[in-house]
Amino acid sequence: MRDARFFSDISEKADAMRFREITDKDVPELFVVRSSTDENNLSVLDLYNMGVTEEICVDKLHGTYKGWLCEIEKRIVGFSIGDCSTGEMWVIAVMPSYIGQGIGSKLLYLVEDWLYKKGCNELWLSTDIDTKLRAYSFYKKHGWVDSEIKDGLRFMTKTKPGKLYSPK
Repeated sequence: MRDARFFSDISEKADAMRFREITDKDVPELFVVRSSTDENNLSVLDLYNMGVTEEICVDKLHGTYKGWLCEIEKRIVGFSIGDCSTGEMWVIAVMPSYIGQGIGSKLLYLVEDWLYKKGCNELWLSTDIDTKLRAYSFYKKHGWVDSEIKDGLRFMTKTKPGKLYSPK
């Protein structure tokens, strides 16, 4: 049986997490988080070479994209962004030392909920084809299903449920 200290530690961690919408000033730190992931890692240079720059991200956030982040002690530890023009879950990233604390689930929910409210009935994302990576089981656990493998990527979809869920 666990003692009260165990539960108060969990409560304190949850109280220290702050979820909020991404602003322009957050974008540079998002690149730090994205390049720090331990699976499907892309350096800032890799992202730039793919056409994903800070300026492009800011432009997207002023258009059809919207995102949320999680801060702990004023440090961004995870974020997610979606595109309401296509229903795409564009990116979700959590710093390795914060995985397993519910941050990714909450960030995924925030984007999914927003996309559904914007009228997207089917959401989609692309991820690595390797089913042994954490991302694959994470998406499956949250109701995403395989759609196709194309150009070296796995595409997954999720259809709007009858009633939206909300993690704690």
